Amino acid sequence: MSTERRPLPIIGEAPRLQVDTVTDQLLEAYLDPSAKEMQHIGSYALPSESEVERAVELCRALLFPGYAGPDVTHAERPELRAVLRDRVVELRATLHRQVYRASHHKRQQLLGLSELECVECNAKADGITDRFMARLPELRARVRLDIHAAFTADPAATGIDEILFCYPGTYAITVYRIAHALLGEGAVVVPRMMTELAHRRTGIDLHPGATIGPAFFIDHGTGVVIGETALIGERVRIYQGVTLGALSVPQSEARPLPGLRRHPTLEDDVVIYANATILGGDTVIGRGAVVGGNAFITQSVPPGTKVSGRPNR
Repeated sequence: MSTERRPLPIIGEAPRLQVDTVTDQLLEAYLDPSAKEMQHIGSYALPSESEVERAVELCRALLFPGYAGPDVTHAERPELRAVLRDRVVELRATLHRQVYRASHHKRQQLLGLSELECVECNAKADGITDRFMARLPELRARVRLDIHAAFTADPAATGIDEILFCYPGTYAITVYRIAHALLGEGAVVVPRMMTELAHRRTGIDLHPGATIGPAFFIDHGTGVVIGETALIGERVRIYQGVTLGALSVPQSEARPLPGLRRHPTLEDDVVIYANATILGGDTVIGRGAVVGGNAFITQSVPPGTKVSGRPNR
């Protein structure tokens, strides 16, 4: 085989003409009124993905100081309070801006307008953000239960520190708790952006609309999907690849109404092993039931039942 190096081809007119052609075609597509929902040009500011991520990390820094966010140096109570207050103020400002932008965007879509500012949306964002901030101590207590559930359920965990540093399930659940609280206070779009950031980082897809009880544990986590209307009780454990999903809607039927139950219910103390699939809004997995790996379930399971999985061939 020849090892002679060959010079790279010189870029000539043809590639430049191609660039101009593609540019013109995209411009025409942008100006097509029938596709206007696919772009947002020369108008009000939309929520920023990077700023939403910053809000998540600021929130985690308040929940787990030292383990998330900047280091916290040793200080007396007054100095420590000053640092903490600065972080609360920073989170409030960052979150408010994104909540406002999302609220404003949805209002403009509804009204068919493109106004740059909205006084009502700003007042709404004030209320949502302040109510969420007031829930931070409650959030910390709730997440603490999740962390201890992980330590109790996983003999491989050497301590709470390892769980905070390393466990993708704990990270995803924490972001879900933040997003779910924000959604509950009336925020739009931003909560879903938060959980999708966690989805990309961990491979765990938790919809912020799902209702998940305390002491929840996801082991390993990759491929877990929990849909919007799922209901999960206390002390539930699930493993990688588990899907709590909806039955597919035939194309001939209308979209389900918002809020209609489409995803299953897991009662307290349920264990779902790897790659099990549980579908449907009428499906209830009873208290203390155990579902084996690779099981496919579309009907309810009585409390205390052990459902054997299927061999993975």
